[in-house]
Amino acid sequence: MDLDVYVSAHRPEWDRLDHLLRRGRRLTGAEADELVALYQRTATHLSLLRSSAPDPVLTARLTQLVARARATVTGTRRASWRDAAAFLTSGFPAAVYRSRHWWIPTAVLSTLLAAIIGWWIGTHPEVQSSIAAPDELRRLTRPGGEYETYYSSHPAASFAAQVWTNNAQAAAMCLVLGAFLCVPVLWILFLNMLNLGVGLGLMSSAGRLDTFLGLVLPHGLLELTAVFVAAGTGLRLGWTLIDPGPLPRRTALAQQGRAALGMALGLALVLFVSGLIEGFVTPSGLPTWARIAIGIAAELAFLLYVYVLGGRAARAGETGDVESPDRSADLPTAA
Repeated sequence: MDLDVYVSAHRPEWDRLDHLLRRGRRLTGAEADELVALYQRTATHLSLLRSSAPDPVLTARLTQLVARARATVTGTRRASWRDAAAFLTSGFPAAVYRSRHWWIPTAVLSTLLAAIIGWWIGTHPEVQSSIAAPDELRRLTRPGGEYETYYSSHPAASFAAQVWTNNAQAAAMCLVLGAFLCVPVLWILFLNMLNLGVGLGLMSSAGRLDTFLGLVLPHGLLELTAVFVAAGTGLRLGWTLIDPGPLPRRTALAQQGRAALGMALGLALVLFVSGLIEGFVTPSGLPTWARIAIGIAAELAFLLYVYVLGGRAARAGETGDVESPDRSADLPTAA
């Protein structure tokens, strides 16, 4: 392609499009139709220039021109409470449901890893001694020790807010860092399972595994499920970078990334509920069976939410991606 000839041939169209955009709403019907046609042609020109004769200055100008034209043609739309309701009743649960083949194996393997670590620590005194001195281990595991007082060491409201913030950060890191070929997500998962396995092992070696589970299960079921969903989604995002399937890599990654961003918002709400349970139920004076029952009820409610609402929405075609008017346009691909 002779770039100078191509630019000379189409510059009048680009200038005309720019002129129409500057006029804004003061367009006649014929001029509005002309703007749409020029927008479509300029998008094609931009695609051809990118693939055949990339020029940074010209590409930047046309990219900006196409973006302005698209905003004018499609218009802007403000988010409403209806959008929020649609997200909570279909978009988010559908995204979680569609990614179940990633987060369910992640949950199973991670839980198995935590159990193995707990068994290894609990049955090997030499491993326990490498973690901490005997006196410190007794302070951690004795009745009224640090494992128990941890959940009541701060006022319930501030503790719930702190827990929610920490867990939301961990979930967000799993979602975002998945784009780095999955490795950071696996490391975050390992650290979480290591922390859980150490607690299991030390408390079981002290004969207080029932107490530990009574403290962890009320909030831990929902909390860990949210972390597993985030990790599974992050792994799926990283694998999309490796194998985008039938879509172009950039398009597939953008689609999965937008869905992951929406899931981050939804999981923040799930972790908020988990934080409330950890702040107000776990350290409460309720019997152990009652606290665990609350945790199981919260977990079952979330799973029903995903499999009933999410499954129905996914079968209806919902993907968890943003609405088509809010997506960036996919430009034509040059042959």
